[in-house]
Amino acid sequence: MPTPEPLTAMLKVQDVIILDGGLATELEARGHDLGDELWSARLVAESPTSISRLHFDYLEAGADCIVSSSYQASVAGFRRAGLSEEDAARMVRHSVELAVAARDAFWAVPSNRNGRLRPLVAASVGPYGAFLADGSEYNGAYDLDTEGLADFHRERLQILAGTDADLLACETIPSAAEARALVRLLESIPDRHTWMSFSCSDGSRISDGTEIAAIAAEVAESSRVVAVGINCTAPRHVASLIAAVREVSSDPIVVYPNSGETYDAETKRWLPGEHELDLASYAAEWVEVGARIVGGCCRTKPRDIRRLRSRLVPASLLPSLDEF
Repeated sequence: MPTPEPLTAMLKVQDVIILDGGLATELEARGHDLGDELWSARLVAESPTSISRLHFDYLEAGADCIVSSSYQASVAGFRRAGLSEEDAARMVRHSVELAVAARDAFWAVPSNRNGRLRPLVAASVGPYGAFLADGSEYNGAYDLDTEGLADFHRERLQILAGTDADLLACETIPSAAEARALVRLLESIPDRHTWMSFSCSDGSRISDGTEIAAIAAEVAESSRVVAVGINCTAPRHVASLIAAVREVSSDPIVVYPNSGETYDAETKRWLPGEHELDLASYAAEWVEVGARIVGGCCRTKPRDIRRLRSRLVPASLLPSLDEF
């Protein structure tokens, strides 16, 4: 009998899965300078213990699934930074190994199992725009077509699929062409599944202007896609986006918005927005309209995830977490 897909299996036991929060932005808040094209991926080589500590903090906060630091970790990106082909591939793998090791260390402590299922690890597959480091993950203005995007993603996707991650997370996808390229590649990788989440420009469209209902319906037809949704999008848009996805797909809906601030690609800084996020206050509405997998993206922190779990899964017994 085939092994059940882990995300689907977890959703059969609990109504809502709690994701982690921001990785790179929280590493910056903890004093790391990520002002280069590799962003958080640079710390995979230079400060892996910082990444491991943050993964562990999110697990202590109540995350049922943590996402690896491979969002901006690509062979091409590491090669551009001066690594050999072999070392670049090793760094991509290591980003997932750090998350798996943190999960295993957390789960080895008996008290951490109270009221919990064994947490999952999702290997992040960031968009082509993350490699470009020009903010195009928020507008989808690419210089590649679907074939070119498939060529870009192929090697990294194969590396990540060969790790011990429980599933993949194709995230912050701004472009319908990129979503199609990723689905095509996934169809050629046996026994690997993903969630597909889009960056969105408003309450109905992904960042390149495609209606989310149209592309969600398309990618949900793939047996490799086990959840569809929204991430790194202003929280004020999320409820209407969930409703649009729900109309066209029976897959679980995943949402993990940013804090409501705006990313400035030129200065590589987040600018204050009109609606800064109190994650837990929005969460009940998102679940009510159809979300099953909920967390935070840029500028959210372990304390936000702790409050989120307390709001959505109040019966869980969690270890204490110091506020940051």
